Amino acid sequence: MIGKLKGLVDSYGDDFVIIDVQGVGYVVHCSSRTLQNLPPVGEAAVLSIETQVREDMIRLFGFRSDAEREWFRMLQSVQGVGAKVALGILSVLDPGSLATAIATSDKASVARSPGVGPKLAQRIVSELKDRAPAFAPVDPTLIRLSGGVEAGGIPAPASDAVSALVNLGYAQAQASAAVAAALKQVGDEAEAKTLIRLGLRELAR
Repeated sequence: MIGKLKGLVDSYGDDFVIIDVQGVGYVVHCSSRTLQNLPPVGEAAVLSIETQVREDMIRLFGFRSDAEREWFRMLQSVQGVGAKVALGILSVLDPGSLATAIATSDKASVARSPGVGPKLAQRIVSELKDRAPAFAPVDPTLIRLSGGVEAGGIPAPASDAVSALVNLGYAQAQASAAVAAALKQVGDEAEAKTLIRLGLRELAR
């Protein structure tokens, strides 16, 4: 099994790159995000590799980091998510953003990926939520805040601040992240108007 490739970029296709390793060209399928961040033809590249062996073919999938490869594997543990859909999700969300979206139940962000409808996005979030923090650093305050808004388990000012930011047009995950950052600055006893002001400042960065 191939776990890593290090060689020169030979050429690019719509969803793959050919890596020349000492004269042997390996066709490696990648997310569009990974392809966009690889160097030009003729320059050196290193990719973490996931090898999938089928009866009729062997396919290589390449990633810029081991974390991205782990997410590729984990996404496919969800029913309805194959290699193509997993790459589509990783084309839209990097590992950190994906971990945050899942940890905060941000189904809308996951559903922006090609081939992912609302029902599949819900399934991905539900099945992977408990595992997301292990694959990328997710702020515990953000997780607590996001879960608390849905369950009513956080202070009213924080909940009101998140709702106010959502009403201003920000996504639930963005609003939760901004208020979580504000709570770190001023504590749980802060008034809603203070959290809104600090949250808007975070969002403006």
